[in-house]
Amino acid sequence: MSRQARRDTSPEVAVRKLLHAAGLRYRLQRKVPGMSRRTIDIAFPGVRVAVFLDGCFWHGCPQHATSPKANSEWWRVKLDRNVARDLETTAHLQAAGWLVLRFWEHEPPEDVAMRVSQVVRGLQQP
Repeated sequence: MSRQARRDTSPEVAVRKLLHAAGLRYRLQRKVPGMSRRTIDIAFPGVRVAVFLDGCFWHGCPQHATSPKANSEWWRVKLDRNVARDLETTAHLQAAGWLVLRFWEHEPPEDVAMRVSQVVRGLQQP
């Protein structure tokens, strides 16, 4: 587990490059206000948009999630807690007035960047 990237994963970097090329500026790994040890992958603080790119294994993707056979009970509890933490973080940010966008790592970066760009540009002041 220690070898798993927590930040700067390939999907994150690909989406960030596309957003930057589209002229959008953002903050990386911004702390979730009022929640210790939780960060937003890509944040647009001015318009309060939080973008998360969730790994299929770690966050319970309905299409690609797998369950390890060794120590399966421990892993089930661990992964279920991750999903619950994601829900809690989303609810916390929404209550604070943020729009939360969550994407799976398997989604094409072009699609993710296009959706994020549409939302952010729609919220920006003319």
